[in-house]
Amino acid sequence: MTRTEGDTWDLATSVGATATGVAASRALATKQPDPLITDPYADALVRAVGLEHSIRLADGEVCVDGDLMLDRQRMCEQIAVRTRFFDDFFLAAGAAGIRQAVILASGLDTRAYRLAWPAGSVVFEVDQPAVLEFKTGTLAGLGAEPAAELHCVPIDLREDWPKALRDNGFDPTVPTAWIAEGLLIYLPPEAQDRLFDNITALSAPGSRLATEHMDSAALTDKRTERVSEWSKKVGSDVDLKDLFYSGERTAARDHLTALGWDATVQSTSAAYSSHGFPYPEELADLAGDSGYLSATLKATN
Repeated sequence: MTRTEGDTWDLATSVGATATGVAASRALATKQPDPLITDPYADALVRAVGLEHSIRLADGEVCVDGDLMLDRQRMCEQIAVRTRFFDDFFLAAGAAGIRQAVILASGLDTRAYRLAWPAGSVVFEVDQPAVLEFKTGTLAGLGAEPAAELHCVPIDLREDWPKALRDNGFDPTVPTAWIAEGLLIYLPPEAQDRLFDNITALSAPGSRLATEHMDSAALTDKRTERVSEWSKKVGSDVDLKDLFYSGERTAARDHLTALGWDATVQSTSAAYSSHGFPYPEELADLAGDSGYLSATLKATN
């Protein structure tokens, strides 16, 4: 279903279904004999959502050895690289003394429950009301408890989420660690810029931000078609081409630099290499110079 202004979703439809698919990948990786990552809640959450193709993905039933997109090892490496980047980002921020964290469009992210947060840490999750209600309710039913003080902020990012964040106890005067994982491609170019503007306005000097970095090569029709092909192969009836926003946009690094952030990008190939994983040439052709961005807000003069 093509995106429309003011559209909404749960974890079985539209953008929400993609969050369930990512959780299914984490569940699959967790189940491997020598797991590359461990998310103890992903499998139960995916089963609670009830999407058959996501459950089959979590169980490895759609894996095809040697396939560009469905090879089990390749799928597990891809999700491990992505998950570890954002896990390590939060752990490093905590080690540096940052005690306030925000997960934007949190979906089925379980970092508030599974990471080793330092004492005194406060985590804010921002997402659609139905998404947060489902996740927190399901995890409570499993007996899971947050590993940090957790504040859920049930609001669409197209609304006044900065006010909702402050109303839920967010303190803009202290450094914050922000992540926007798997989010930018679902935002129109102007909404991406507005997101970074709002984050900057809410951030004290020393705040940190992590997100994906996309260059123009990462937004081509070829890559969109390939990702949509993967989605169809696993049995999803959600056409990702209808959910992505392509077109010219300012690269995240450039926009953040202009706002006073010191931003660096780790290429996808370097991220793979840092974990000893080979980076498939076919993926390099599709991803271009994309990778993972981390940034720190500089002090104003």
